[in-house]
Amino acid sequence: MNVVVTGATSFLGRALVDRLLKEKHQVFAVVRPGSRNVESLGLKRPGLIRIERNLEDLHELVQVIHEPCQSFYHFGWDGSGSENRMKREVQQKNVEDSLKALEGARRLGCRRFLFSGSQAEYGIHKEAMTEGSECRPVSEYGRAKLDFLERARSMTESWRKTGISEMEYIHSRIFSIYGPGDHPWSLVESCLKAFGAGEYISLGECTQIWNFLYLDDCIRALILLMEQEKGSVSGVYNVAAPEGENRPLKDYIRTMYEVLGSHGSYSFGRRKPNAEGPANLIPDIKKLEKTTGWQPFVSFQEGIRKTYEAEG
Repeated sequence: MNVVVTGATSFLGRALVDRLLKEKHQVFAVVRPGSRNVESLGLKRPGLIRIERNLEDLHELVQVIHEPCQSFYHFGWDGSGSENRMKREVQQKNVEDSLKALEGARRLGCRRFLFSGSQAEYGIHKEAMTEGSECRPVSEYGRAKLDFLERARSMTESWRKTGISEMEYIHSRIFSIYGPGDHPWSLVESCLKAFGAGEYISLGECTQIWNFLYLDDCIRALILLMEQEKGSVSGVYNVAAPEGENRPLKDYIRTMYEVLGSHGSYSFGRRKPNAEGPANLIPDIKKLEKTTGWQPFVSFQEGIRKTYEAEG
């Protein structure tokens, strides 16, 4: 297939591009002009076509992609870091830019458009989060992701009713993903750096229930959603590890510590919570499992070893 991937140099974007190329698809990898990370995609890879475009210009991709495309993965999003997650103007611009990406996908004749949503759309919950759970986002980041869902769903439904386009909209609510190439300030990366060097790390309370999914398993789930042969897979899907991986964050910390040989040290209760505040991550992925048959291949222990070895 011909596949478009925006945000192609992001943590998820790079992994998706790699997987699609291995599966022999032609990939149009969209990056920002002058991106410092563009070399991470590699040079002269069979099937890879790099395109430089600003997020606000994604509706014009048809000017540089001169053949029909079947799939469009949209990962392009500014201000995902903690300091920008509460800035409304930053996050709302992402909504408008993403609507342009949706229009760009329509003009390219794409059959499906998959958006990288977030568990931040749910806000703070004490119970399991299903796709039907009430969304009460507490950050502008979460509100913007939810806002885009509503507007994209309305737009694609309007296109279908008026005969403009039959493109399906898939909204993947992605939970906590880890693996090689993650942001250096993420919890997993911070712990691996400290424990690998035998150093001390100060942590938050870490009493909340959490759920970690390895990068490769996440990418496989997204591709399965996009490539289902069913008549329609439009809708919202939680993308996370199964119920058995829902456990206190402290347990994950201890597992990382043990996998890396119990070097260094750590203490809990020393750091402030993130922009969304302390929250449980208890995803329900029955809908994803039923639709695609997906199950993860990589355990947390194995994923930590893979991540550490890849970056060591």
